Amino acid sequence: MTSARIRPEAQTGFAAAAAYDAGRPTYRAEAVDLLLGKLDLAGVQGAKILDLAAGTGKFTEALSARPEEYEIVAVEPHDDMRQQLSDKKLHRVTVVDGSAEDLEHISDGTFAAVLVAQVRCLFANMNALKEIARVLRPAGVLGLIWNIDDYNAPKAWDIHAGWGSTMRDVVWSLEDDQPRFRHEQWRKVFDEQTSSNPLTLHFADPLFSLPIGEAAIDFETWLSADDIWSRLRTLSQIAILEGAELQQMKKKFDDALEKDSSSVDGKYPVYGRTVMYWTSHIPSAPLGSRE
Repeated sequence: MTSARIRPEAQTGFAAAAAYDAGRPTYRAEAVDLLLGKLDLAGVQGAKILDLAAGTGKFTEALSARPEEYEIVAVEPHDDMRQQLSDKKLHRVTVVDGSAEDLEHISDGTFAAVLVAQVRCLFANMNALKEIARVLRPAGVLGLIWNIDDYNAPKAWDIHAGWGSTMRDVVWSLEDDQPRFRHEQWRKVFDEQTSSNPLTLHFADPLFSLPIGEAAIDFETWLSADDIWSRLRTLSQIAILEGAELQQMKKKFDDALEKDSSSVDGKYPVYGRTVMYWTSHIPSAPLGSRE
């Protein structure tokens, strides 16, 4: 079954869910600790958390392993990725179909927190923000976290020289109409909630507090050329390449590594940042309603 809520390139790009799960990095304990601390969830036993767009469960695993024994509902619209997550049979995790704009199976005010990890920017619209607010308890919290390798970073970021910098230019050349984290457009929806338009009788009634809190932790890992290539191929815009286009991409990657002199014992550095953002639901704002 193919979900109509997922763009075709994402449906295809993430079809190899097992490869995605194996290729993507885990979330370091220090980053998880920092985000949960900022959300006032660290040390809170049994808190109810919605893991939105959970994918294959890279972040879900980190939450499930916590000593707080959170009660987690993991929502994922992609069938193959959701099955990959379900097969892990994580403790205290319920896996369900759904999307940021459609959480119809979840009652109002159910969760203390909604966490969103490594998601593309499809959620960044007012309909999704209203749904997130609806399922949160009054003064509930929203946390966002991404692992961003240098080759997939925004152009404004100062990154390390070497193969990652070369491949960032290549990745940016694979443009489509789907905004991703590197485009840094996801923040706009939070700004939109404070906009009033008297001509349409729309007056600002923000759902989440501003400014959004943020933090980042740099990371570095060393991988073989094959492992880095596998990691690159988890990017949906590369995963969909076939035939000559895929061969051309592989050659660009090989050329970038060949010009990089930083290898040690056949491994190359992969640099990046874990970036985290947090905000809280404004209790006085009305929750999104359903027809």
